[in-house]
Amino acid sequence: MTLAAPMLRVMLRIRAGKGKEIAARIGERRGVDPSRRPPGPLIWLHGASVGEVMSLLPVLSAMAALSPETGVLLTSGTVASARLLEQRLPPLGLSNHVLHRFVPLDVPSWVCRFLDHWRPDAAGFVESELWPNTLTACHDRGIPAMLINARMSERSFKAWSRLPSAARFVLGRFAHVFARGPEDAARLHALGAPNVEVLGDLKLAAPMLPADPDELARLTARIGDRPVFLAASTHPGEEPLIRVAHDALAARHPGLLTIVAPRHPDRGGEIAKALNAPRRQAGEGPPDGGLWIADTLGELGLWYRLCHAAFVGRSLIAPGGGQNPLEPARLGCAIAAGPHTSNFTDHVSLLRGAGAMEIVADVPELIAFASGMLADPAARTQMGQRAADAVRASGTVPEDTARALLTLSQGS
Repeated sequence: MTLAAPMLRVMLRIRAGKGKEIAARIGERRGVDPSRRPPGPLIWLHGASVGEVMSLLPVLSAMAALSPETGVLLTSGTVASARLLEQRLPPLGLSNHVLHRFVPLDVPSWVCRFLDHWRPDAAGFVESELWPNTLTACHDRGIPAMLINARMSERSFKAWSRLPSAARFVLGRFAHVFARGPEDAARLHALGAPNVEVLGDLKLAAPMLPADPDELARLTARIGDRPVFLAASTHPGEEPLIRVAHDALAARHPGLLTIVAPRHPDRGGEIAKALNAPRRQAGEGPPDGGLWIADTLGELGLWYRLCHAAFVGRSLIAPGGGQNPLEPARLGCAIAAGPHTSNFTDHVSLLRGAGAMEIVADVPELIAFASGMLADPAARTQMGQRAADAVRASGTVPEDTARALLTLSQGS
């Protein structure tokens, strides 16, 4: 056993203590699993976290329709993604078709144990999951691998370009690479990826975020005609800035409710304490005016439906990277984000080009955007309609991806 493995065991225990791993399932991160492999064909799909896993839902539905006898082993690396799948799979009728496990860390012995137990017929990795030991273990066992919705940012391309042999080795382990767009395809091809094809962006095909209709009706009645501003998927450092924005907006828009939905709900307690605000997870409802911490999992669709203007977080403070702006766009929201959205460049460009999203450089610009939307129902409705129209066309990407995975697993 390498030195890395014992250190990683300690790291996993520390993460479990912080709620970043599920203690009862920590063995899965080492490839240890007492459950039996389901009979029949099995395809392994892996997405890093919530966004990647959620983008696979239409693919999973298409695979179940095309080949009901083929099972899916779906892995991810975060507790949030596992809990969200518990909510999303049953309504889609996929609970008996898809089995979720936490992905083993990229330690050779752990990956080998995982693969020897599950024996998948093919593997699909989402976006930029390039793990050398995992891909090598698949290759050595004759398990064909595919990179789905492949993403290669300019920054990642420059980093990989400094290690050309490593890039060719890792990318050469894929039988097929389906890029989300032409720029990603060109970068991946330049780095040595074989059989690169532009299939389209899976995230454009994702369904609308769900919301409990009874809860939506209850909260709509409780909030009434008060103005509502949403700060969605916020990250550390952004919540105090939202407090500043709220105070300025409340002076212009009496009764303003600002909903703060942190990207990681487990931060809700500390945010509520810092902002002196009630929090949903503690059973506290929205105040008559002020901030409300929406620190629950799987309810972002509820907040987007309730708001009159939305800010998408992880974008005001460098280096940021942004969060998915397509989710509010599908729901017809008036959207703003900060200047640091490098992880969603194509999606931001799509929405900005349609006049459906505004980039704000700082808090004063955010205040100006939100105030304008809160004051002008026609303007926010028009902006939201442009957003919904911009992301409506998704083509057949999920079905094409499902067919490619099934073909790969059949060795033809």
